[in-house]
Formats: sequence, C-alpha cells, structure tokens
Amino acid sequence: MSEDNWLAANCQDLLYVPASARRQAAVNLGARAADEGLTLRELVAGLLDAITVHWSATPVEPADTAVAVHSRAETLLDTARVLLTDAVDGYARQNRAELDRHDNERAAFVNDLLTGRADPGGLAERAHRYGIRLSATHTVLIARAAGLTPGITHRIDAALASRFGEGNTLTTLRDGDVVCISAGGLRGIAAELAHLLLTELGAGNWQIAVGRTQPGVQGLATSLDEARHTLDYAVRLGFTTPVLNAADLLVFPVLLRDRDAITDLVTTVLGPLTTARGGVEPYLETLSVLFDNQGNHTATARQMHLSVRAITYRLDRIRDLTGYHPGEPTQRFTLQTAVLGARLLGWPP
Repeated sequence: MSEDNWLAANCQDLLYVPASARRQAAVNLGARAADEGLTLRELVAGLLDAITVHWSATPVEPADTAVAVHSRAETLLDTARVLLTDAVDGYARQNRAELDRHDNERAAFVNDLLTGRADPGGLAERAHRYGIRLSATHTVLIARAAGLTPGITHRIDAALASRFGEGNTLTTLRDGDVVCISAGGLRGIAAELAHLLLTELGAGNWQIAVGRTQPGVQGLATSLDEARHTLDYAVRLGFTTPVLNAADLLVFPVLLRDRDAITDLVTTVLGPLTTARGGVEPYLETLSVLFDNQGNHTATARQMHLSVRAITYRLDRIRDLTGYHPGEPTQRFTLQTAVLGARLLGWPP
C-alpha cells in the first residue's frame, strides 16, 4: 500500500473508532506518520480530506431540518478539532523521541570516539554512518559558553553540515560544551562556528578553542585534549580572545610539564613582590597588561585607567624589589615567563 493510500485509509478508519478510544487512536496515527517519514502538512491534509469525504458521504434525509444538519456539522467539526490536535501531538512527541534517541546515539559515539574505549571494529562501523574515516586526519573544536542547549547545538550542527557538507563535520553537546569534529584541512570552520555562536548567544559570551589537526583515533583524543586545555589556560591567564588555537599556546604545557621548575622560577623572581604595600596583585596585573601591549607604557596606562607616571613608578618598584625590569631586554623574558607561570599556578594562593 502506498503512503497516500495508507494515510487515507487510516484517517478514514479513525472517524469510525469508538469515541472513548478515538483520541488515543489519533495520537497513535500521528506517531506512525512521523515514523513513516510523512510531513506534518501531509498528516493534516490527510485528516482534513478524510473528514471532507466523511461529510460528503453522510446522507441528508428529507426530514432533516437545517438545525439538524447544522448540529451534525458542528459535531463533526468538534471531532475534527480533537483528532487534529491529538494527531499533531502524537506526531510531535514521536519526533522528539526520535531526536532524543539520535542525540543519545551521537553523544555516545562521540564519547567512544574521543576516549578510544570502544571496540575498534564496532567503532569503525558506527563512524561510517556519520561519514567519518578513522584513518584520516581530524580537528576537534570546543565551544564553551553558559546557556548552551541541545536546541542551539542542533542548529549549529545543521548549519555547519549545510556549509561544509554532510560527513565533514560532526557536532554534539558534551559535558556542557559544544564539541565539533571536522575533517582535517577544512578551512573556515572556526570562523563559521564563531559566527553561529555570535548569532545564537551574542558577543562576549563564548570562547572557542581549536586543537591541532591529528591523524587517526588517537589523534582525535589528542586534539580534544589540546582544545580543552587551551580553554583552561585561557581562564587561568585571563585570555578573552574569542577563538584560540592550541598551536599558539604550546608554551604553556611546556611550562607546566616541570612544575617544580616553574614554581621555583615564580617564587624566586616574583616572591619579593609579596612584601610590597598593597600586595603582589597590582604589580602582576601591571606586568601582564604591559606584556599584552608589547611594552607600551601609554597603552598600558590607558587600559588600566592610570597615569603613565603611575605605571613607571610601579615598574621601578618592581625593579627595586626583584632586581628585574621589563625594560631590560635580557630580563624581559624571565619576568614574562614568571608572570605566565604565576597565572597558571594560581600564585600567590
């Protein structure tokens, strides 16, 4: 039986179901229509056509008055309203259930893919469904923001797939972050994701980290870790750039790899600032802003809402206490490394 014949027959049968069971029958009809892949427009049209046929087939007796005919029409319209409401509700519920199932399957696949804990054979079979070749190179992007929802993630996923093609991107919500796996070498993915987040959440409410392009399944996990750590570094260091590339922040894992050494550097170089009146924080902030502005005193003063004279005084005070001055080329790198280390370590406690 064709889809049209199936729908027409079931819609007509619905009008002869006992009144007590008619509403549930309408819900079931709507759910089946969703399963069969019919559109909501087709479902509504099928019900209205069946109601029209039913009315046309209803005999009008000579003895029927206008009031009686009007009463039957009103009853049929009430029935039609109830059936349409329940059928549409069943259709929507089934679609939501299918969407939830799809989301759960996708989230489970991405989790298995990024952790590498699943059976390789089964993982490859599931990857094929999503257009992912496990032997190829991929890049993992993570978008972090308050208020990310499954609905936002669906729209982003659909927009990226439309822009770059099905199978070139796979986007899901994982641990509250939007995680996007893109085919290696895909250009413009970070910019497009940023544009979509700007549209959904506005400016300043999100941040994206891009892991390096890596080969194979292990490479996916590595790229994910790089993107996640990049966002963590951004929080510790106060970076507010909307899009961060892990490749630009490779120095920070190096700094943290030898924690004892970086701790020793921080306490040795910056430790004397803890004796300054007002504490160490104003001096750390001054150095951070100064380095961000490539040593420009005027830009630093403007950003901190201070006078250039106040900035110069703080830098001289740093030199007096620590023996280091950012104006000395041989000392600038040591000071900047120590300041970065302090931010990474959360120093002073």
